[in-house]
Amino acid sequence: MAFAQTDSLQMLRLQTLPAKLNQQALDPLAPSKAAFYSSILPGLGQYYNKSYWKIPLVYGGMGTSLYFYFNNQQAYTRARDEYKLRLRGIESTNNPKVGSYTKDQLVTVQRNAQRNRDLSLFITIGLYILNIVDANVDAHLQQFNVDEDLTFKPVLDYNPITNKNQFNVNVSYRF
Repeated sequence: MAFAQTDSLQMLRLQTLPAKLNQQALDPLAPSKAAFYSSILPGLGQYYNKSYWKIPLVYGGMGTSLYFYFNNQQAYTRARDEYKLRLRGIESTNNPKVGSYTKDQLVTVQRNAQRNRDLSLFITIGLYILNIVDANVDAHLQQFNVDEDLTFKPVLDYNPITNKNQFNVNVSYRF
């Protein structure tokens, strides 16, 4: 008799839950799918999670860092080619970007461009990984139970004894 009551109570609880909550609770692979989709194509995990506003941020960040990567690679190549010409004995070139530099300045330009290029590559890789982590965490948080029964209310109260305001936090769970 006791088993029948608990089974009927569980069925009653499942029936009273919203359909959206039941469906989300039954899909434990959603975070891994979102991470997989983001690893295949950046922004696809955000699309899967229906966080459409994050997609331009993903492509904007990765596009900017890739732009600086290629820009610094071009600066490095220009300075390296000019330096090679100087080592061959050709002192005057018509290159408007690096033609007026000395050998020491060309070495400095090469090092700075190479360092900035590598930094841009690391930032691109970091943003790619952040894209995957964001899709995974967002999918996890969509399955998080945000119910009206659990409330968190910060309150600023006036204490007449000390004549000061006090910050209080009220956490309540309604059964």
